[in-house]
Amino acid sequence: MVSNHNLFVSALLSSVLVAPYAVAEEVSPVEEVLVSATRTPKPVSSIPNMVTVISAEDLEEQLTLATDTSGILANLVPGFSPSRQKLSGFGESFRGRSPLYLIDGVPQSNPLRDGSRDGYTIDMAVVERIEVIHGANAIQGLGATGGIINFVTKKPDDSGDLKLGIQAGITTTDDFESDGFEYRGSVYATQKIGKFDYLASVSYHKRGVMYDGEGRTIGVDQTQGDLGDSEQRDFFAKLGFEPTEDQRIQFTINDFELSGDGDWGTVAGDPATGTPATAAKGALEGEPATNDVTTMSLDYSNKAVAGGTLTLQLYAQDFRSSFGGGTFGSFQDPAIAPVGTLFDQSENNSEKKGARLTWDKQNIADSGVNMFTGVDYLHDKTFQRLMFTDRNWVPETKFENIAPFVQAEFPVSEMITVSGGLRYENAKLNVDDYQTLAGNRSDFQVLTVGGGSPSFDDLLINAGVVIEPVAGWTFYSSYSEGFTMADVGRVLRGINTEGVTVDDLFDLKPIKADNIELGTTFTSDRFFAQVSVFQSKSSEGARYVADADGFLRVQREKTRIRGLEALAEYAVTEEFRVGSNLAVQKGRVDTNDDGVLDADLDAVNIGPNRLNVFATYAYGDWSGRVQLSHLFDRDFTNAADALAAEFNGYSLVDLSMSYRMEAGKLQLGVQNLFDKQYITYYSQAGTTRGDRYFAGRGRAITLSYQADF
Repeated sequence: MVSNHNLFVSALLSSVLVAPYAVAEEVSPVEEVLVSATRTPKPVSSIPNMVTVISAEDLEEQLTLATDTSGILANLVPGFSPSRQKLSGFGESFRGRSPLYLIDGVPQSNPLRDGSRDGYTIDMAVVERIEVIHGANAIQGLGATGGIINFVTKKPDDSGDLKLGIQAGITTTDDFESDGFEYRGSVYATQKIGKFDYLASVSYHKRGVMYDGEGRTIGVDQTQGDLGDSEQRDFFAKLGFEPTEDQRIQFTINDFELSGDGDWGTVAGDPATGTPATAAKGALEGEPATNDVTTMSLDYSNKAVAGGTLTLQLYAQDFRSSFGGGTFGSFQDPAIAPVGTLFDQSENNSEKKGARLTWDKQNIADSGVNMFTGVDYLHDKTFQRLMFTDRNWVPETKFENIAPFVQAEFPVSEMITVSGGLRYENAKLNVDDYQTLAGNRSDFQVLTVGGGSPSFDDLLINAGVVIEPVAGWTFYSSYSEGFTMADVGRVLRGINTEGVTVDDLFDLKPIKADNIELGTTFTSDRFFAQVSVFQSKSSEGARYVADADGFLRVQREKTRIRGLEALAEYAVTEEFRVGSNLAVQKGRVDTNDDGVLDADLDAVNIGPNRLNVFATYAYGDWSGRVQLSHLFDRDFTNAADALAAEFNGYSLVDLSMSYRMEAGKLQLGVQNLFDKQYITYYSQAGTTRGDRYFAGRGRAITLSYQADF
């Protein structure tokens, strides 16, 4: 079988490498991209931060190489940690911190009880591009201590004709294992009728069990949730009305569900011998892990308000995520069942409502000064219940946040532009008296915790400068502050000491991260490059540490993360492009509260150093891409609470090809082209549990088709 694999690889590589080669006389210039994640559309070159934009073409290509959202981000975004290839994003970080996920500006993250599921709330079939702003900032509000990841959805067509589209794909192992097939498909319709327009889409994604490079099934994470052995569906609709040329009203709804099928169990592996966990057929006890998320927004924009543009967004989200169950010690209660026999599983529930008002004025009084101001409001109600015994593991917690802000950009000279802003965060938690689980204590005493309403306020600042000494070449520097909550739910559910009140809990204090960044960006007809060095500090940071059940608690510590990120792309000819991105980062923490950063940040909280390299080639209706991802070794002998002494890096190669026909576009992708056998980063260095010691996916072949009518 090995020889057949090698022949398969050789044939695919040959089809790309021996394709006709032509040298173009001219190379198309690199297009300047406008980024909306900054609240108002701005060109990348004017933003004093590292920015990555994943275009529609890049997204289409990557969907044949990584069918999980985190995999796409890891391939294209320097500083984003390797994908776990699971439903849970726990252990995935951005610059060693948590990113804020958005859909068209609507927050998807759940900082009050972070279940690490916020990357899976929408199907990529309706996403037009992904905008990523690196580094802590507060421009979009609560949660972006690592950066912002904004999924920008597709817009209705404005031609007046009815347009229809389909996408379909199938993924399999190279052995065509019957249990390993993966199917996905979507259809959409869009049209503009007078002053009205609409876009509606329905998508479906069925995943079988996954296989590693040695042909073994990959264990299914039944507790935290898995993409393998799952079913996903999504309904998306966008309705617009433009009463005048300057005004638009738009309603958007996205209803998403991803649920495990529960057909496979897990046979624990052994980290000591390097034996990965595998999957075995068998009925799952309890209910499969699920993400069920409905997001709605109503947007209004008017380009003629006091000489500027007014935008108002009202949004609501119902986020329900359930986790697999077990007879965990924390769930035991002798008043319900004999200790050690009580099975239960938990479900996070979060209901968010909010408003975002922005007024943007460009070139005030012909001075070149740009300004935008406004106010954000967020109300979040979150709790985590045990599904079978109807006990609240995390009590109902209400969070209210009002944050006015102002941001301005000043041209100092033709070469120098200075920007800066203020955001005043005014937040309040409200928790009523509640009872802990009996299993929190060895004597199974249920405690009553006194409620409280701790409030927080802080003035967050940012400042930046962009210098353009010659056209297309800029240097930038910035300082920005980000703000989030320290997973309130983990703190509240873990209390096991009598006499505690919510108002007394230091661990509920918000996390404030300061980001300092220096960088340069170069853009020409053939070449684009960006290099950034950064430092992110938090005097009262938060690190996750596992307890005896494997559940995580929050540990507040002084934290500092330093790193370098770089990306580059060069158009050798019109047809042939090469590029790469690099991320190097290291974190330090103060483990004994003496003010000295005495240990390295561990693998659960920071990703490895990595290098991604790619080459693309297009000729006529044919195009191809080959990409290499290399994760460097890392020594964790000096890491805080290190779970493994070291991480052994690995390299993966992917290949994709596409052919554009009159009737649509056909794509072929091969993930892990050389069928590399490896243990994922998190499984190697982030856990010692055999049931979470997972291999990465082996060679997977995807054939997809899409067409617009």
